[in-house]
Amino acid sequence: MPRRHPDWLKVNIPGGKNYTTITAQLKEHRLNTVCSEARCPNLAECYGNGTAAFLLMGKICTRNCSYCNIEHGTPLPLDPHEPEHIASAVSQLRLLHVVITSVTRDDLVDGGALHFARTVEAIRAYRQNTTIELLLPDFKGSRQSLKTVLKALPDVAAHNIEVVQALFPNLRPQGDYNRSLTVLKSIKQLMPQAITKSGFMLGLGESFSQIQSTLIDLRKTGVEAVTMGQYLQPSKAHTRVARYYTPDNFKELKSYAFDIGFRHVEASPLTRSSYHAERVLCR
Repeated sequence: MPRRHPDWLKVNIPGGKNYTTITAQLKEHRLNTVCSEARCPNLAECYGNGTAAFLLMGKICTRNCSYCNIEHGTPLPLDPHEPEHIASAVSQLRLLHVVITSVTRDDLVDGGALHFARTVEAIRAYRQNTTIELLLPDFKGSRQSLKTVLKALPDVAAHNIEVVQALFPNLRPQGDYNRSLTVLKSIKQLMPQAITKSGFMLGLGESFSQIQSTLIDLRKTGVEAVTMGQYLQPSKAHTRVARYYTPDNFKELKSYAFDIGFRHVEASPLTRSSYHAERVLCR
């Protein structure tokens, strides 16, 4: 029998003028957001505030992580007009900060790096005062792909570690913990002026000490901003929730993260990697 969510995980039903406007724009331009594809619990709040995280390169991922609600399989070819469509939507919605992420495309030689770069360039051409965060896949560890992306000069460069190291074999079999750390370290080396960011989920069976170790590992790579949130099981076919962390648990972890040197921390049951993304730029 499924576990019932605690009261602190209740969310608002989507609605409001901005929500309706953004939904209409996404439909008109045939754009995807990770907000809807991953069933983010903050969709109502973020759309209501006029923000969204765009999902590049289709809705089908080449990897199959057991906690993720995004469909996996064989993706369609890239849409060469997608960068301009996203830029047009950003301009029409007058967004001041956008997050651009993607499904993982291991089928592409560069993992979609050039597509990311072209999207940043298109947004800047339409709207120069919009700040941009890129939430990147690991590109199978390709430093050349990272160079391609970072030449576009995003304001924030992120890559999520997703789960603690001990859970990778079962939950992220096509990923690699140390490879992700290397990606984050390379981002900082290649573009030291950008804010580096990562995030991971709790409630999948990790211990408190493993969470702390993950935070230490991230900080050692130069990551400055981190997000931590409660994992919620998208369907019966996905990994079950092992534990619900309380708001006080998250407060303790947030304090620990600040103590070891992170300068921006978002940690709460409903936090996701793009939640309050614009705040990372407030120095």
